[in-house]
Amino acid sequence: MNIKFLTEPLTKFFYMVNGAIHTIIPNNDLSYGLAIIVFTIIVRLILLPLSVKQLRSTAKMGAIQPEMKKVQAKYKSDPQKAQQEVMKLYKENGVNPMGGCLPMIVQMPILFSLYAVFQHLNMHGAGFLWMQDLTKSDPLYILPILSTVTTYFSSKLMQPPSTDGAQSKQTSTMNTVMAIFMGFMSLKFAGTLVLYWVINNVIQIIQTIFINKIELNKKTDEAVVNKK
Repeated sequence: MNIKFLTEPLTKFFYMVNGAIHTIIPNNDLSYGLAIIVFTIIVRLILLPLSVKQLRSTAKMGAIQPEMKKVQAKYKSDPQKAQQEVMKLYKENGVNPMGGCLPMIVQMPILFSLYAVFQHLNMHGAGFLWMQDLTKSDPLYILPILSTVTTYFSSKLMQPPSTDGAQSKQTSTMNTVMAIFMGFMSLKFAGTLVLYWVINNVIQIIQTIFINKIELNKKTDEAVVNKK
């Protein structure tokens, strides 16, 4: 995947953010770490419309799970009919089965570019909080632990509700494996990358909780209106 067209502007943008922060806080052991946090927040705000679309699609898919299960059980002996009825269910409820995937596909080049940006930033010797050098891995393993925990909760919150116990268990297992994998990789990654990943996960968790709350309130209001 050719990501140079994104890597260069993102790198320039990071140095712009860092330059602005360094003007206010002329201390490399603070400015670089704060720049990574501010930069991550800005990127997440830019990607917010895609994140909202993905989360809403996931919420809608979860909401029609009971109906889907009924359809699949009713037409168990006729897979083609079951597929037609499921597609009809999607249409009636305004659900796009690819709605949760497309935003992520669009974000992939950006994520790869950000990986390249943080991997090659020229900040040797710059520390942040307990870390002496952000270009090296965390000697206290605090960031890898945070990476594991935030990855797990971020994935768990985005998991749509399911009436299928086996499927739900399988998804939970995948979330756990992914979190452990990211934690293991974070042991080797530079502090810049892991700090970005942790902040990104925290923002994702906050966004998911907030959007899910909005969707829940919307459903409650709709239920009240329908009862009237």
